[in-house]
Amino acid sequence: MTKGFYLMTSAPFEQQLNPQNEHQPQQKPRHKHIVLTSHPRQSRQQPLPIRWGKADPNERGPIIATLGNTAHRNAIGTHSGAYAVYRALAVASGTLERDHRADLTDTSPTVSIGPHPKWADPDKIVSIDPFGTLDSGLFAKPLFAELSAKGYDIRPSIAITKAHINIPEMAEAVARGGVKVDGKILNAKGELVATKVAIEPVWYLPGIAKRFNVAESDLRRTLFEQTGGMFPELVTRPDLQVFLPPIGGYTVYILGDVEAIADPTRSVAVRMHDECNGSDVFGSDICTCRPYLVHGIEVALETAQAGGAGVIIYARKEGRALGEVTKFLVYNARKRQEGGDRADTYFTRTECVAGVQDMRFQELMPDVMHWLGIARIDRFVSMSNLKYDAIVQSGIEVGDRITIPEDLIPADAQVEMNAKKAAGYYTEGEVPDAAVLTQTIGRQYEEA
Repeated sequence: MTKGFYLMTSAPFEQQLNPQNEHQPQQKPRHKHIVLTSHPRQSRQQPLPIRWGKADPNERGPIIATLGNTAHRNAIGTHSGAYAVYRALAVASGTLERDHRADLTDTSPTVSIGPHPKWADPDKIVSIDPFGTLDSGLFAKPLFAELSAKGYDIRPSIAITKAHINIPEMAEAVARGGVKVDGKILNAKGELVATKVAIEPVWYLPGIAKRFNVAESDLRRTLFEQTGGMFPELVTRPDLQVFLPPIGGYTVYILGDVEAIADPTRSVAVRMHDECNGSDVFGSDICTCRPYLVHGIEVALETAQAGGAGVIIYARKEGRALGEVTKFLVYNARKRQEGGDRADTYFTRTECVAGVQDMRFQELMPDVMHWLGIARIDRFVSMSNLKYDAIVQSGIEVGDRITIPEDLIPADAQVEMNAKKAAGYYTEGEVPDAAVLTQTIGRQYEEA
């Protein structure tokens, strides 16, 4: 294991970046020394321990990833995921004070979720902090008061609020009588009333390694190398077992009674949806993402109106977690290949560009469901075999699987749909054979 990291310099850091000190804007005085946090502290002051899997959050301990006092930190990385880079820009430009401390007055959850039994199972939840809301109903107030008085800056990684959601397709469904207006969950304008949850990823590294059957040391080293050495603590601080990765998290939309989610006598519908900006926001017709998402919302609404709960889990994993640039490169490769955009080469073209078909790693996805208290999904709105297998293998029972209705599939998305059906995705119809795949050809760029 690497012994240490050193900043070798005979001049101030700012002078190295700008040796002539030319064109330097006037800035507020700031620290001149860089404090590395990549070594265990030599003093007797140790970070508060995190005992992952403890049922009592006060025994488990809060996760401290704020930057004000490095001696208090007990996790690698920092809050806000990828947005931490924007925070750095705000500090560097003088827009944000370096030592700003959040005023969390009146920010507590609008509803309480949990605790549920799976919160105390270190194998069931490894990618989010089950106590991340810092709900006062979970943590003992004296503990937080004591830590706050000592200068500890503890921030939530989960926020829960309520919102009205206006989706044009729902308003159209109300107009044609396709959905029922109840005045509580869905109003006459077609607006949905939902509980909304934002979740930042928090990785318990021993649990992540176990989930993927790799050595924790190999996981840490690979994370360090593949992020360009951004987090040296991954290889120098084995005492820190929690990592807040710079990636997107989840947004959960809950329709109906939140308590129904964990009630075995009431039905639960779930749509697990991975981000697709082109379709979800702009309506691109090369895939089924937005129409399937809307259909999932309708199923969730119907289940909630029948006395259960509908749950939409939206994961920031654009382009199968390959990224949008890679996705658009694949689109070009598919459309320009000899013979056109064909279902029989749908996955092959992705592998040619990205090296893999998919990097979403659905094995981590059920953690959110365990946090919500889901033990059984009565109506699972997804055709994905990867998602279904991950959920079932995590111990959650799945009842009905709901496919996207044929009339909601855009014409250009038939390439994707037939390719997925042939690859093992759930379907209530016939599985396309090789001849059908070859004959399923998408629209060319020159076509209007």
